[in-house]
Amino acid sequence: MSNRKIGILVEFNFEDAELIYPYYRMKEAGFETVLIGPVAGKQYNGKHGYPATSEVSVDNIAAQDLCALIIPGGWAPDYWRRDQRFLQLVKDMDSQGKILATICHGAWMLCSAKILKERKLTCFCAIKDDVENAGGLFEDSPVVIDGNLITSRLPKDLPDFCKAILSQLEI
Repeated sequence: MSNRKIGILVEFNFEDAELIYPYYRMKEAGFETVLIGPVAGKQYNGKHGYPATSEVSVDNIAAQDLCALIIPGGWAPDYWRRDQRFLQLVKDMDSQGKILATICHGAWMLCSAKILKERKLTCFCAIKDDVENAGGLFEDSPVVIDGNLITSRLPKDLPDFCKAILSQLEI
């Protein structure tokens, strides 16, 4: 694989573990991993107070720059889903068949990007109805893979989530 750059979205109130664990796991596997925020160089605090600084603005990155995009949960997806720049990045990653990985409330982005029709996925139980109303086929499993889409439910699923991402990137 020539492009070894993975983007992870960052914004206020991200679920700390769902950003930090994949960030370091992807780096450990040899991928360049960048935090993508509304603006570059801004510090965002997670739900539990962990700080993370965006390395690049969503305005300065495109799907063709990435081999995968990881969307953590927490309350941050509620901000991203209202921002057309983030929705376009998600749509472009999907249309290019690149790995699109969400965990917990991150699946809200898939709903708002309108890319779920007849696709299998999982998410946090509280947004199951949103996923189904957007046309997704909910499955209560630690990780679900449907083509380029990789989804998980909770922080306790992070080991399976990261293994699935890495296994799909090595194909």
